[in-house]
Amino acid sequence: MDESRSPTATNEGLAEAGPLGELHANEAVALEGWPEGLVAVGGSLDPDRLVTAYRAGIFPWSSDPAVTWWSPDPRAIFDLESWRPHRTVGRSARRGGWRFTIDRDFAGVMRACGESTDLRPATWITDDFMRAYVELHRRGLAHSVEVWEGDALVGGLYGVTLGRFFGGESMFHRRTDASKAAVAYLVERLRAGGFTLLDAQMQTPHLERLGATTISRAEYLRRLHAALALPARLAE
Repeated sequence: MDESRSPTATNEGLAEAGPLGELHANEAVALEGWPEGLVAVGGSLDPDRLVTAYRAGIFPWSSDPAVTWWSPDPRAIFDLESWRPHRTVGRSARRGGWRFTIDRDFAGVMRACGESTDLRPATWITDDFMRAYVELHRRGLAHSVEVWEGDALVGGLYGVTLGRFFGGESMFHRRTDASKAAVAYLVERLRAGGFTLLDAQMQTPHLERLGATTISRAEYLRRLHAALALPARLAE
């Protein structure tokens, strides 16, 4: 989950792996010659395949010229027990009169996350990604956080929920600190809803500044398995 993540260019010349579901995240180290964390190439972004992937600790990243599937080691997360927001976030929220919602404009958040910015000149959020995740949202398996200044959408994020797992996908801001505020609100609601794992995928300097930390893939899969076994609810 990042604002600065751009489409990967490392899938050129890679053959398609077998059907996703036969390749597990803990087998990634065996793929000699592949970029670190890449576990499969090809297939479609249909919602059932996405659910299979997330349950195995795998997420898609880019779809041009083919979908690539990743399970990095180490894995970035926001620790729900220890994470605290930056002190400037509250001031920015009060100054802007921001209000926060969940699932009021899922498609709008996705489109905003796909806009070109100085941090992200190109996007991996293609029409295929839009269709797939909007369908997951329709099924109640993908959710968005919106940050509003009046009637203007100024920040937000979206991700996938399965059991007590929230897989953060992307975020955006149109005001300083708005994406940080979206993360803070998400963490608050996840704690209230009984969630135990907030996935941030690949660590970046931007995520590190937001307070993301890393754990080993083995530890991530252990926590994921535990989170999938129990219910939780994300609500305002």
